[in-house]
Amino acid sequence: MKLLLLLLLTAQPLFAGTDIYIGIAPGAEVKKTALALARFLPSTADSEKDLVLADEFREIVRADLLYSRYFDIKEDALAKANLDTGRESLAYWKGLAAHLVTAKAHDAGGVWTFNARLHDLATGKVVLEKFYQGERRAMRRAAHMFSDDVVLRLTGRLGIAHSKLAFTNNATGRKEIYIVDYDGANLTRLTSDNSINLLPRWSADASRIYYTTYRWGNPDMFEIDLKAGKIRPFTTFQGLNIPGGFSPDGLTMVMTLSRGDDPSIYTLNVVTKQLKRLLKGFGVSSSPTWSPDGTQVAFVSDRSGNPQIYVLDVATGKNRRLTRLNWCDSPSWSPSGDRIVFAGRETTKENLNIFTTDLTGSQIRRLTNKAGDNEDPSWSPDGRFVGFTSTRRGRRELFIMDADGSAPHPLTDLKGHSFTPSWSP
Repeated sequence: MKLLLLLLLTAQPLFAGTDIYIGIAPGAEVKKTALALARFLPSTADSEKDLVLADEFREIVRADLLYSRYFDIKEDALAKANLDTGRESLAYWKGLAAHLVTAKAHDAGGVWTFNARLHDLATGKVVLEKFYQGERRAMRRAAHMFSDDVVLRLTGRLGIAHSKLAFTNNATGRKEIYIVDYDGANLTRLTSDNSINLLPRWSADASRIYYTTYRWGNPDMFEIDLKAGKIRPFTTFQGLNIPGGFSPDGLTMVMTLSRGDDPSIYTLNVVTKQLKRLLKGFGVSSSPTWSPDGTQVAFVSDRSGNPQIYVLDVATGKNRRLTRLNWCDSPSWSPSGDRIVFAGRETTKENLNIFTTDLTGSQIRRLTNKAGDNEDPSWSPDGRFVGFTSTRRGRRELFIMDADGSAPHPLTDLKGHSFTPSWSP
């Protein structure tokens, strides 16, 4: 089946007895599928600009497909089959893989075009075709979107190549909000408040970011509209206004408010602005995160004497304690709903590390160990990776690792210290 999509891409304006394990026990590994990747060609014969652009697109798509860990990429830079998609070329690639990715690109100066295809080599048919057109700075997004389309078509799983992370950094001398692609490219500063901006959280559709700012003196919550390129106040209650995240339908935010009292957990209907307190007499409570089905909220409370992770059933108001470590903070619910990742430590003598727990609290697993302080974990939208901050190289930097704690790597070379990453939907 052939799918043709015309997408105009333009740059968005921005201005008691708990077992602790080291690492996650290996589960069923995803078997890699052989996928052939031909050379991307210029749309205009003998056009050097088109050829350079085609190579750029290919490098992005190739990196995305490799990082997905789903594919064993087959390529041959010297093969004549790179030059066309005729019967002989398809027969060559058929000996290497079941599917083949090809593309052509055209650089028209201010605007580019990118036409990419996925071929089923068994039938010789094009099973996916996408056409993109846009400005230069939207090029990477087009390549990421096509990569995710390939992942979805061949695995049935959502890709993460077009996802981003929002975070705080103080390289300017003030804490400002930034976003960056999942691969560390397209680093963009969103705020210039010359203030303290913290704890960014995405809307359900990734079109807005909410964060806490001291811009007006009080820790208010502001909203960044990424499409309109506007920043506006969202909640300005007395005391703390800290976003926690959105319900699956995008209509209800869970948040931390103090309102002249101890910080507690509230929900806010973003349409009616109706506010509801979820906890009463629960000590200092903060850092709420929705379950993927919207029926529960995980949060941190010191009611036991030190911060621990609890889970609240929103409908009944019943809660249960999950952790019994020395310190716990920053829970983030996995997209699959079966685990919660959080920062914590077992004793006062050790650094902060990243852990996961199941929903009974009986299986807590450590993801980091003896590598500085590791905090602020956030799941990737497919639940296969975790973004977090780490001081393992001296300053606090943004890192990504696999969900079992393997393959940790820094995401950007941004100077200063980075805090509280939030991975987009």
